[in-house]
Amino acid sequence: MLLEREEYIEQAYFFRALRERLDQGVSTQELLKTIKQEILSTTKLPLAIDFMTTELRFTGGFASAMARLSHYFTPFQAFVIHEAEREDGRLDFRVALEILEKEAEYKAKGASVQGVFLYQFETLCRNRLGYDKGLEAMAGDPIYDENWREFILDLRRQVGLIDIADMIFVRSEYYRQLRGDSGKPILFGEKEGKIALANRRKDPLYLFAALSRHLGYPSVPRPKREEMVLLNYYTLLRRVERLEMRIKLLEEEQRGGIDLSQFYVKPEDQQKDKSR
Repeated sequence: MLLEREEYIEQAYFFRALRERLDQGVSTQELLKTIKQEILSTTKLPLAIDFMTTELRFTGGFASAMARLSHYFTPFQAFVIHEAEREDGRLDFRVALEILEKEAEYKAKGASVQGVFLYQFETLCRNRLGYDKGLEAMAGDPIYDENWREFILDLRRQVGLIDIADMIFVRSEYYRQLRGDSGKPILFGEKEGKIALANRRKDPLYLFAALSRHLGYPSVPRPKREEMVLLNYYTLLRRVERLEMRIKLLEEEQRGGIDLSQFYVKPEDQQKDKSR
């Protein structure tokens, strides 16, 4: 189910605030608590942040919490964060947050289905995240109807064998104008079809860049060269933070068991949240 516009606005703010404050020398849990106070209480995001904070204590990451909150976060959002949190992953956590920030901003402005698809698919291509699980996660986004889900899952089976530009061209209005009905639902307009035809047998990134230039579709964020050293530092910092959390849990278990009461929400905290 698609969310209300205010939810996407607050999601974009949340991802941006978290990304910008990671260098403040404060633990991620404390950052979440602070940012939660700034989020509109009329949205569902504060409840989601509470759940993410609890999950962070157990696992040291967000992805599992986002996957379990499938009624609020899309499978694609959970997939991007999961890839950023992988020990051997190549996607930086800050870049992942910016990717989700831009996607939420685009949806808040009234995103087109074509724009969301191209943005998500470019994310997979540009960051080499893996098409199999990535396209499966994309298909779970509620913005897609049954025709789109069928197209995405077909692409999952054929990617690498058939040019993405060809697949867009064949499912476009421009293809019907030139060669008649293909027998499958039209998913892209005339302009997308023309741009796809002009970019056949080329790097898919050229296709995405052309679509962004001519149709205003959002481009996927990517770090500048001078930012790479800093991004690697933050990646290492997050890994150390997760290791510290795991060591702490192991030490508690060795001393006689993990105190689960530290993860409970205190009644007085619930009353404070309700009074806000």
